[in-house]
Amino acid sequence: MPEPAFLHTAIDIVTRAGEIQLARQASGFRVSKKGTTDLVTEVDLECERMCRDILAERFPAHDVLAEEGGAGERHGSRWRWVFDPLDGTTNYAHGLPIFCASLGLEIDGRTAVGAVYDPSRRELFAAERGRGATLNGVRLRVSDTATLIDSLLVTGFPYGVQRGAGDLIGIFGSFLSQARAVRRLGSAALDLCYVATGRFEAFWEQHLKPWDVCAGALIVEEAGGRVTGMDGTPFDAAAGHLIASNGPLHDEMLRVIRELRADQARALAERR
Repeated sequence: MPEPAFLHTAIDIVTRAGEIQLARQASGFRVSKKGTTDLVTEVDLECERMCRDILAERFPAHDVLAEEGGAGERHGSRWRWVFDPLDGTTNYAHGLPIFCASLGLEIDGRTAVGAVYDPSRRELFAAERGRGATLNGVRLRVSDTATLIDSLLVTGFPYGVQRGAGDLIGIFGSFLSQARAVRRLGSAALDLCYVATGRFEAFWEQHLKPWDVCAGALIVEEAGGRVTGMDGTPFDAAAGHLIASNGPLHDEMLRVIRELRADQARALAERR
């Protein structure tokens, strides 16, 4: 079972990051590009420095994986913190108030603690493995909706989607035609937390990074949901793809993707 100090530290760091994010919205910040559409702000970097400083002081032997600074110094530790200092950077840079900080702790390769903080709504999502998930201290539970037509789904598209949109758009179209509605918010961590609250029934996405999903996937699981790869394999934050659902909808989600990809494979074979 995780030590209480671990969850306390995760909550401390993400709430401090949220305070930085709001303060810098008011004071202004510089934006630069990591790629054609992939942005990074001074705020990402400031939040990550804060996180690394706190973890180095409290747990100097722990490893850290964070979006902007990569793995940093490696100790070969059983403990690895996985941090997204500003999930939803594009939203943040455009003044759209859908962003957060997300921090998970892996112990022996399995996420044990997670915290996600949305400063715009003052919503703190947190979980410890085996102890449930909460929103501002209130226990979370996924929805019990069991059919796609009654479901609100959410997804995301990766940076560089313009260069390889075929499979992404195909899956999006399949769910759009079978669900009540599909949304795209621009923050994978919040998408996962919203599945945990029952605001969404399910979330799927490809081309993800561990810091996008480490904390949020645990929060979904501890709220009673189910998380796997998009092919139904056990969830692996390093795999880069997932479906997170309320549980009853999960097999149906997998079926839709499996059938679409089978159709795509047949169409490709016929063209050859």
